[in-house]
Amino acid sequence: MHVLSVSSLKGGVGKTTVTLGLASAAFSKGLRTLVVDLDPQSDVSTGLGVDTRNHLNVADVLASPKLKTVRQAIAPSSWTAPGHSPIDVMIGSPSAINFDGPHPSAREIWRLEEALATIESEYDLVLIDCAPSLNALTRTAWAASDRVAVVSEPGLFSVAAADRALRAIEEVRRGLSPRLQPLGLIINRVRAQSLEHQFRIAELRDMFGPLVLAPLLPERTSLQQAQGAARPVHAWPGDAAAEMAHNFDLLLERVMRAGKIGQDAR
Repeated sequence: MHVLSVSSLKGGVGKTTVTLGLASAAFSKGLRTLVVDLDPQSDVSTGLGVDTRNHLNVADVLASPKLKTVRQAIAPSSWTAPGHSPIDVMIGSPSAINFDGPHPSAREIWRLEEALATIESEYDLVLIDCAPSLNALTRTAWAASDRVAVVSEPGLFSVAAADRALRAIEEVRRGLSPRLQPLGLIINRVRAQSLEHQFRIAELRDMFGPLVLAPLLPERTSLQQAQGAARPVHAWPGDAAAEMAHNFDLLLERVMRAGKIGQDAR
């Protein structure tokens, strides 16, 4: 089971949209996938059309990372297709903010890792939609992860946030979890005709080299439309959606190579 955190230390860059795009690509490929909604805004649970009734949630898991609690906090998404198992979701909750203090204990940081270990044989891929900060929730996610994808956009403040995120990943790797590595930077909401975007993309490439992942993700309303309808972008009509689906397929291939996820996944 390969665990990927999707992170940003700046809000509003489309982190959850990227998580849903990667989930859509994994669903299309038939990977056994769990999405962990660790952002207290819980938008990824909404975008996956989860029925939260009669379920626990990620806050309950962080309080008690036992198998019984974990199973009760996981629900199938509403995404369906012939021959495909649904994407599963560890349901998000605003109550997760109670676990996002600035100085977590070692015991608290390892709780998600402990929870995921109980279901390790059941999934090929886990995607964690992280909180947009560097407090306890994000560190908890990273401690449970093999790789971190940092979502950015081509703007001045996002470049600075990406730099902070990569430095923080290295700190966590050295001090807490030696297996943790950055997958790289996913540059979102690119407007190809914008001179400012061209300048910032060049700046990102100068700063981070091969950590800037291809393809860059253009700004497309089809992503928001599919997300608003709780549908995978791979099932959304139109050429723009097909373009974005292909982009996420290519990014997922990078994730699969990094995680050595087998091509015969069910």
